[in-house]
Amino acid sequence: MSGAAIVGVIANPASGRDIRRLVAGASVFGNADKAGMVFRLLAGLGAAGVERVLMLPAADGLSVTLRRHLHARETVAAFATAGPFPELEELDVELEGTARDSAVAVERMVEAGVRAIAVLGGDGTHRVVARSCGDVPICALSTGTNNAFPEMRETTVAGIATGLVATGRAGDGALRREAALQVELADRATDLALVDVAVTRERFIGARALWRPDDVSELFVTFASPSAVGLSAVAGALQPLERGGGRGLHVRFAHEPAAAARTVHVALAPGLIVGVGVAEHRVLQLGEAVELPPGAGTIALDGEREIERRAGGSATVRLVPGPLTIDVDAVMRSSAGVAAPAQPAPG
Repeated sequence: MSGAAIVGVIANPASGRDIRRLVAGASVFGNADKAGMVFRLLAGLGAAGVERVLMLPAADGLSVTLRRHLHARETVAAFATAGPFPELEELDVELEGTARDSAVAVERMVEAGVRAIAVLGGDGTHRVVARSCGDVPICALSTGTNNAFPEMRETTVAGIATGLVATGRAGDGALRREAALQVELADRATDLALVDVAVTRERFIGARALWRPDDVSELFVTFASPSAVGLSAVAGALQPLERGGGRGLHVRFAHEPAAAARTVHVALAPGLIVGVGVAEHRVLQLGEAVELPPGAGTIALDGEREIERRAGGSATVRLVPGPLTIDVDAVMRSSAGVAAPAQPAPG
């Protein structure tokens, strides 16, 4: 690759603070911790040869704490022999404290020619980034609640892997083409989910976070892991599906216990294990679309209610190709000279 390697960073200061702190056993993920994660990410990026980082300014003390870490680095003897950090530039974005902040920042990063974007946040944050990043690969790092898409991972190593991708030295199998769920409605713009789409009988968005299975009538997932936490765990208990495999699952919940063909017990939130009655489920193929039955209610994207449906409104859910993500383990195996296991090629 020619030119300086530039990487974007989105760190959501609001992730890890939703209602599941009150109704379940989830813990708060503080912004001091997130600032430390970004600091270590920068160390890894610098070690891999990244020269410049564009970052969305983060409120609630995250950016302030990060600058304090960077200043302290100059006075700590242990860092004297460490490699250089990349130049950090905060984008000139007028913050509203909404998803728009991340969307605008990603658009600016893509225009600036970033070669990868490291995202620190929950499923919702990654969904916002995926809608705007095109084929710029994402390093998905978890700081939110009930996350299935991003991973809990040491950001120093994630930074090295992202830097190797950005500098063109990542080797084969570094990137994975994820699937996504496209929600098409007659009266509003198409939206996207990375993990799951849940159709609920709740008429209003309310507190957004979805944590009562009795409200759900249908569930669509892009992959299904039995070890997940959240609604996608229901699909994982029924039929595990690898992520990046180009298949999804459609689950119909039982409207009453007598209608359940099977009941699965899953961790719907940290510390909250519930039984869920399932009427039926089937595999979805890439490109396949399912028209939802008419009815008032809401549609949740990646665990949060986002769309209010009118009684006569039509809606369709379609399994489509999603963003490219960085497989940190595959990159690090390649850098060590160890062959990675075979993975589906990015589409």
